[in-house]
Amino acid sequence: MHTRYIFVTGGVISGLGKGIVTSSIGKMLQFRGFKVTACKIDPYINYDAGTLRPTEHGEVWVTEDGGEIDQDLGHYERFLDINIPKSHNITTGQVFYEVIRKEREGKYLGQTVQPIPHVTDEIKRRIRKIAKESKADFVLVEIGGTVGDYENVLFLEAARQMRLEKEEVLYVHVAYLPIPKSLGEMKTKAVQHSVRELGRFGIQPDFIIGRANTPLDDVRKKKIALFCNVKEEDVISDPDIENIYKLPLIFEEEKFGDKILSKFGLPPIKPRNEGWKKFIEKVENIKETVKIGIVGKYFDIGKFKLPDSYISVIEAIKHAAWSSNRKPIIEWIDSKDFEKEEENLSILDGMDGIIVPGGFGKTGIEGKIAVVRYVREKKIPFLGLCLGLQLAVIEFARDVCGLKDANSSEFNPDTPHPVIDLLPEQKEVLKKSRYGATMRLGGQLVKIKPGTLAHRLYKKTEVIERFRHRYEINPKYVRLLESYGFVFSGMTPDRKIMQIGELPSHPFFIGSQFHPEFTSRALKPNPLFKGLIKASIERSRKSRGRER
Repeated sequence: MHTRYIFVTGGVISGLGKGIVTSSIGKMLQFRGFKVTACKIDPYINYDAGTLRPTEHGEVWVTEDGGEIDQDLGHYERFLDINIPKSHNITTGQVFYEVIRKEREGKYLGQTVQPIPHVTDEIKRRIRKIAKESKADFVLVEIGGTVGDYENVLFLEAARQMRLEKEEVLYVHVAYLPIPKSLGEMKTKAVQHSVRELGRFGIQPDFIIGRANTPLDDVRKKKIALFCNVKEEDVISDPDIENIYKLPLIFEEEKFGDKILSKFGLPPIKPRNEGWKKFIEKVENIKETVKIGIVGKYFDIGKFKLPDSYISVIEAIKHAAWSSNRKPIIEWIDSKDFEKEEENLSILDGMDGIIVPGGFGKTGIEGKIAVVRYVREKKIPFLGLCLGLQLAVIEFARDVCGLKDANSSEFNPDTPHPVIDLLPEQKEVLKKSRYGATMRLGGQLVKIKPGTLAHRLYKKTEVIERFRHRYEINPKYVRLLESYGFVFSGMTPDRKIMQIGELPSHPFFIGSQFHPEFTSRALKPNPLFKGLIKASIERSRKSRGRER
């Protein structure tokens, strides 16, 4: 079977959930036995997402092969349970860079290099390369941003050309239907304008996904169909839902999966989605809760909170909690609050478990270290991710080993005790100010020490996890830390880089230099998150017992 392409565009506003729609379409095709992959087009000029602020663009997702890319690829992996390589994130920066490189090398044989056809040809080449290398039956292509953005023009043109060139292509447009409070009625005009704008680029959507607070009624569907030149049955409802993993089943209620096959001239196939249905039913019937605090610093954007900075951590918590028959209650805790008033730390007593996630820079760091000390002394279950492990080591060195000035050379280059220091190969990198794609990145082997908490959780002595860091636990201090009871239970095969640390004297205190949230899946929670949730449930039970 040759490859078919489904392009997903968005209109009216950004942040509609095109990534969830794309993932759900892929899941429906998987239900029918097809091999599916997905790619994300980001129209920014950055080469990749590695140097973007989390509050600017959300979380930076790390692929198995070391890509620093858009967070939507995380959704694709979690829904589809596949590893997606970094080549599946296409940016304007990459495309322009390659076109200019070819021009400098004379590959265009003296032609005047122009946006059309040379830039659009490069976009199409990358999409088709994904199809060829993945051998997928369907390639889903999500175009970031909204129709009408200047930076999207060449990507939309490439998508138009692919159908013109006899490729089997479908266009799915996701657009927002507001319900103004003053009217109390769902309005379709914004969708009409969005589709009209898409038409200016020569693209007529095959399906329109109506993104709204509530399901679309027949009146709205008929109106959209009439003014947007699609059949009424091809207007699909995408309402707000509590559990994003239910969206494929909601789409199935409208026979969206079979409608897609029909557009491609394929016969309907009964979806084999019994396992997914059971998963959703289980989640919907969970009654008990577990409260997890995330102590971070990438929450605020103006007067609003941005959970996208930690989206994979949030999803990993959900996966683990659901597997233990609990609904997670996630509390956002700003570490900067504890730098002003340490008395505020008592808020942590109300948590069943605490996560200190990754990050960069010294803002809020002393607040996070105060949190680590509090949860260590109060025996509150703790999971440190990347920076979280490093801060656990700093706190332990200061308050247990007696190295009062212990720190990371990232935060204090003049510290007399750099218990956290640059990886040796990173020193030359930073001297040359080479920040993009130069960290220790991607899937790396972790050797786990038998008889440790990490070994009990993973039930393996070797695992592959994903890394993104420049700094490490300084090998010069490992023996001292161990002599005071800090156990390094995971490391590189040559034992040079410490990759998991834990405290056996604590009910649950563990940190990883890697990011376990990147390998968590809807039906396969990461073991470190599962361990945290189980320990948190146990703490919750004991707390209730004391209250009685």
